[in-house]
Amino acid sequence: MRLLGVRVVGISLYPVKSTRAHPVDRARVERWGLAGDRRWAVVTPDGEPITARHCRPLFTVTASTTPDGGLLLTAPGAPDLAVPLPEPAHTVPVGFVNLARAAAGGDAADAWLTATLGRPARLVWLADTTARAVPLEVGGQPGDVYHLGDTAPIHLITLGSLRRLDDWIAETAVERGEELPEPLEAGRFRANVVLDGASAFAEDDWKRLRLGTVDFRVAGPCGRCVMTTIDPETRASGKEPIRTLARHRKSGGWAWFGIQLVPESLGEIAVGDPAEVLP
Repeated sequence: MRLLGVRVVGISLYPVKSTRAHPVDRARVERWGLAGDRRWAVVTPDGEPITARHCRPLFTVTASTTPDGGLLLTAPGAPDLAVPLPEPAHTVPVGFVNLARAAAGGDAADAWLTATLGRPARLVWLADTTARAVPLEVGGQPGDVYHLGDTAPIHLITLGSLRRLDDWIAETAVERGEELPEPLEAGRFRANVVLDGASAFAEDDWKRLRLGTVDFRVAGPCGRCVMTTIDPETRASGKEPIRTLARHRKSGGWAWFGIQLVPESLGEIAVGDPAEVLP
C-alpha cells in the first residue's frame, strides 16, 4: 500500500556510536544496517561502552568515514585525527550485548579520545558484520545481525509523530504552568531515517515497509532513554520528552517512540524516496 505523500526527508549516519550526526542524501543498505553507520564505538579500557548518556563531550566529536574505510575524527580544540582501518585480528574485549570482542582502533585514536573526552577511552571497530545477532527480545529473528547500535540495524521516526509529541509536551507545560518549550528537533532521537507525510503514530501498525526499492521488516518499537532529554547542540538536559512520553506512550517499563527496522533486501535509499507499507 503506497503511503500517498509519505517520503524520506532525512537520512543520518553515526559513524562512531554516540557522536554527532552525519546527514547524507543517500545511503547503502547492508544486512547489518546503513553503510557507514555505527561500525565504531568508544569503550572504557575494560571494554564497557561509553555513550553520550553519561559522557556528553561525545556530542562534540564529529566522525566521518574516509575512502579507505577508516575514520576522520574532529572536535573543537583538538587536532584532526585520521584513523586507519584496524587490523581485524587485533581484538580487545568489549561489553556489548551479543558481542565479546571487537577490533582495536589503535593507540593514537585512544589517546585522542582520552584527551577529548577527559576520561580514559578506547576506540573499537566491528570488523565482522555477521558477528552480532539482533536480540530476540527486541524483535530479532535467526540470521538478523546489526552494528554497534543499541538494538537493531536501522532506526526510523516520522515527523507526524514528532509533531503530536510536541503538542503533548506543550499541553504538559500548560498544565504545570511552565513556559512553552521550543519544538523538539528530530535529531534529538538519533534516527537513521526520518519520514514525513504519515499521520501521527501510523508506524505503530506497520509490519513491513519499502523505502524506495528496499524492503524492511519492522522489528518493533524503540524504547527511549535519557539520551533524548539531552540537547545534542547545547548538551543541556531536561525532563522532556521522556516525561511526556511516559504519560502517553509507556508500556512494559519503557516510553516508546520510533520503530526499528531489519533489512529484507539490499540496495540504496535516498532523501525523496517514497514509502510503502507492505503486508
